[in-house]
Amino acid sequence: MRSSRRGDVDPFIVMDVMEAARAREAAGHRVIHMEVGQPGTPAPRLAREALGHALESDALGYTVALGLPELRARIARLYGEWYGLDLDPGRVVVTSGSSGGFILAFTALFDAGERVALGAPGYPSYRQILRSLDLVPVEVQTAPANRYQPVPSDLRGLDFEGLMVASPANPTGTMLDRQALSDLIDVTAEKGAAFLSDEIYHGIEYDRKAVSALEISDDVVVINSFSKFFSMTGWRVGWLVVPEGLVRQVERLAQNLFICAPHAAQVAALAAMDAKDETEANLAVYAKNRALMMAGLPEAGFDRIAPPDGAFYVYADVSHLTDDSRAFAQEILEGAGVAVTPGLDFDPLRGGGTLRFSYARSTADIEEGLARLRDFMSRRRS
Repeated sequence: MRSSRRGDVDPFIVMDVMEAARAREAAGHRVIHMEVGQPGTPAPRLAREALGHALESDALGYTVALGLPELRARIARLYGEWYGLDLDPGRVVVTSGSSGGFILAFTALFDAGERVALGAPGYPSYRQILRSLDLVPVEVQTAPANRYQPVPSDLRGLDFEGLMVASPANPTGTMLDRQALSDLIDVTAEKGAAFLSDEIYHGIEYDRKAVSALEISDDVVVINSFSKFFSMTGWRVGWLVVPEGLVRQVERLAQNLFICAPHAAQVAALAAMDAKDETEANLAVYAKNRALMMAGLPEAGFDRIAPPDGAFYVYADVSHLTDDSRAFAQEILEGAGVAVTPGLDFDPLRGGGTLRFSYARSTADIEEGLARLRDFMSRRRS
């Protein structure tokens, strides 16, 4: 059977690591999961209870393509609670996870062959989705001195029709402050390009609040999801906030590409937004885990790290230990029983010398994982 060049994208390496970890567990070994960016907690109790009630009383058929009106209104209210913004619910589009949001945004904004700038290291699916849509990812090598975030000078001389940023970022957890984000929005506007802000890790911050691009401009596209802060990865529900003039175009695309986000997930998401006790408890766990990682990773020998401002990742430079992070991650899995993600997922050029560690699981798992890493690295050095 023939196949398209557009479909010839790279694998998502972390998923391969997950499969290797699963196979090891199936063989009877205990594995500590530091590879995947997935909370160890379930969806909030309020979300599960709301869905239970809906299953008894509602057929849960199609919703309108833009999403349940009450969920769109509640998401808009969140922007008032978190950022002091008065957001029109009409600009909110409920999507099939942030992945569905990327597809809708990229398709609505760009024509085939156009170029979208991305900071590297960065979330690998950005570039793979762009390629599958016949768009051109332009990866900008960000500097450790800038905590792996793009700055205007990185974009000088580049030809692009869009810029995607993430703050807090995956894989680094670093954030852009208000001035840095504003500078990037200004540079993009000067070029007549579209600005996209991935804010999926908002809410998971430690020493300061993340800044939304919507605090600076309405002429941006924001992508978010219930996956991380609300612990709803497998429910596949997220949202876009788009300029008013783009709503109808995104709606037409959503009608044809997805029909709607899963109705059941939308019901649960609406209730999850009021589960403040649980989300605050989860954040306290991440904060404790972060402190453990910042102390425990250097003790194990992973001491070249940029402290994360948010999310639940630590990105480590291990170029003094290996130039093949994929093989090194496999060695750690087999020798320590800890699954970690090779940096090649996030930066094809420099990722052979980096690893990402996730601390999204329970504190007990993080403590055990760090102890295993210390023992493994001690044995490896001897």
